[in-house]
Amino acid sequence: MVQNWDVFLMPYEQAVSELKIKFRGMRKQYQQASKHSPIEFVTARVKSVDSIIEKQARRYIADDVLETDMQDIAGVRIMCQFVEDIYAVVDLLHQRTDMTVLEERDYVTNVKSSGYRSYHVIIEYPVQLVDGEKKILAEIQIRTMSMNFWATIEHSLNYKYQGEFPDDLKARLKRAAEASFQLDKEMSEIREEIQEAQQLFSYGKGQDLPQMQGMQFKDSDNQTDGDESSNTDDSGASRQHDDGQDDGEK
Repeated sequence: MVQNWDVFLMPYEQAVSELKIKFRGMRKQYQQASKHSPIEFVTARVKSVDSIIEKQARRYIADDVLETDMQDIAGVRIMCQFVEDIYAVVDLLHQRTDMTVLEERDYVTNVKSSGYRSYHVIIEYPVQLVDGEKKILAEIQIRTMSMNFWATIEHSLNYKYQGEFPDDLKARLKRAAEASFQLDKEMSEIREEIQEAQQLFSYGKGQDLPQMQGMQFKDSDNQTDGDESSNTDDSGASRQHDDGQDDGEK
């Protein structure tokens, strides 16, 4: 058993903080360049001690291999607007030199029998500590907001039924997952229209108007101010994320 959990988890907490800053920085760079960002918003968490102990017992993970066999102690979730953005984010991860992609699981294309969809990436990330560098594993889940809504509901229900869903509920969840994915497909079909509208909205709020070929811009006199979903802050969301990083690992 780990003797001091605070010491054990400290590098993971540092990694999560750094990764959040980096992914948010990537999103801001797209915005400053007046380009569509494949990253809509980011949440992250370090797995709670109780969750680690429970999973360690369930998966028969020995203490001496805990750091290598439990890959999601540090968890990051990246939400996207469109399915295509998921794969754009995956490409961005492969291009980075400050982390190494070790493993990928594409549950978007290879949907789970439950209906779960997401793209999971395991990375090795170096954390700089006072006594030297420590490489830790972190799991990054990339999904659309629609996929995230379904996964959050399914995960909550799993606590009630402990994975043993009644047949009727299981069928309803499967139908809901398909309906959710149909929404993503429809949004992808009109993606260019949506992105053009978002550019116009940003321009109305004072951002530089991008030069986009074939696009005609008109003044909008009836535009209303409001918080865009892309400005979502994840303060408070990380706690909800704490035990939800196991989504799809039933």
